[in-house]
Amino acid sequence: MLVKELAAKSGVHKHSIDNYLNARGQMPSLEIGVKIAQALGVSAEYLVTGEEDKQTGKPHITSNYVRSITQLAEQLDNEQRKFVIDFIKWLMTRKNHTTQDSSR
Repeated sequence: MLVKELAAKSGVHKHSIDNYLNARGQMPSLEIGVKIAQALGVSAEYLVTGEEDKQTGKPHITSNYVRSITQLAEQLDNEQRKFVIDFIKWLMTRKNHTTQDSSR
C-alpha cells in the first residue's frame, strides 16, 4: 500500500505518516496508531511490536466486520454496549443449539 493510500484510508495526513516511517521520525499518538493499524487491518499491538499472534503465527489481523462493529460500539453508552454483548452471546448460544440439532 502506498503512503498516500494509507493516509486516505486512515484519515491521517500523508506528511505525518512519512514522519512516522522516517528513521528519525516521531512516534504517533495512540489514537493515530490505532487509525493506522485499522487501515492496515492489523492490531495496534502488532503495529507497535511487530510480533505475530503466538497461537496462529500470523499478524493480529482485525476483520472489516470487527472494525465496523467496534467503531459503532464506541458510539454507544455502557448500558447499550452491555445489551449488544448480551445479544451476541444469545446469538452464539442459539447458533450452537442449531448446529447441535442439525447434526442429529
